Amino acid sequence: MSGVTKDQALKQLRTLAQARALGRPVGSDRLIQAALDALLADVDSPSLPLLAGLGRREEHHAQELFDHVAEELGIGFDVPADPTAAKWALAYWLAAQIVDGSLDPATGADLIWAEAAMDLGYPEELRSVVMCAIQLADWDEGQGIPLEQLKEEALRAARELVERRGPETIA
Repeated sequence: MSGVTKDQALKQLRTLAQARALGRPVGSDRLIQAALDALLADVDSPSLPLLAGLGRREEHHAQELFDHVAEELGIGFDVPADPTAAKWALAYWLAAQIVDGSLDPATGADLIWAEAAMDLGYPEELRSVVMCAIQLADWDEGQGIPLEQLKEEALRAARELVERRGPETIA
């Protein structure tokens, strides 16, 4: 038994659907494992057992089957058509992943910097996250500031971003 509740399994599937929609790489193995966890948690969808039962040689079917599962469960996510709104959606989604602990603050801040802030022209709303990303990228042991302290600052910046999110964010 995976020990995952039905709500946790649905959240995991929803997060993977959002990640894929936002262009984040999601391996077939993660999709298959999420499907297996969902099955064990009594999530019901016609395509779910097909996805969960894929073997190594069938992994190339995982992405398409996952799309069916997401549609059947109503957890799909449409990325905003406007490129600016899509970048904001990505920034807020990454920040939310940092806040909920599923993404390391250093990695997440760097992704927000590289994949959203740059393309958005470094808006003020992302300034604190970008500054944290820069400090983390330049960090070394002789600096005198503990790495964990910088990660905490990145987490705080992500939390502030999520708390003041605007209409262009993921619901």
